[in-house]
Amino acid sequence: MKMKVVFVGAGPGDPELLTLRGKRELENADVVIYAGSLVPKEILKYARSDAIVIDSYGKTREDLFALYAEFAKAGKRVVRLHTGDLSFYSAILEQMAFLSSMDIDFELVPGVTAFSAASASLKRELTSPGVSQTLIITKPFGKTGKPAEESIAELSKHSATMVIFLGVHILDEVVSELRVGYPPDTPVAVVHKASWTEERIIRGSLDDIAEKVKKEGIKSQSVIIVGAVLEKSGVSKLYGGSVS
Repeated sequence: MKMKVVFVGAGPGDPELLTLRGKRELENADVVIYAGSLVPKEILKYARSDAIVIDSYGKTREDLFALYAEFAKAGKRVVRLHTGDLSFYSAILEQMAFLSSMDIDFELVPGVTAFSAASASLKRELTSPGVSQTLIITKPFGKTGKPAEESIAELSKHSATMVIFLGVHILDEVVSELRVGYPPDTPVAVVHKASWTEERIIRGSLDDIAEKVKKEGIKSQSVIIVGAVLEKSGVSKLYGGSVS
């Protein structure tokens, strides 16, 4: 097959949530580069036995660029496995820019998001008529920074359902910002390693969720979901008798 770098969203963790397209790309890959700290090794069972498999944990961006250039020169087809979906917080912009600058062909294969898996585990829809029809996906300020108007405190004023990534290790700070717009009794769920065999779910409210999570010792790989939809449900008219 033609040399190409294929970025594949590996899904939230459960190997069975890898898409059929993602599985096919793994089966066709000469080289698989995966984030060992985030992508379960079980997913690698779909790779060929003769494929070169590289754990990217501890490697710099420049290390990855060097690997892409090396394998492109050798005519290898490369699959770069990223956790979840590629459309947000996947850090692939710089990689795509490098590949374009080197005239190396690439494509993207979407994956199942961690918050989708968390929603399924919670058995809740994240939007509900009359409760919330808006979903905000965000994360705390970090190394990348973001506009002040996109702070969690500002976003909380919308009272919409909010999904927060990369924030469980500073949950006290996150809760403090959420209190700006949400009442103290707002339901919160923290889903650790959604869809993994080690999955854990902690439910509470803004009043007590930080303490509950602290007691569980959870500090990473978690999705925080905030909003009334975790407890309330409206009735959809989408399939009502008046809809043709």
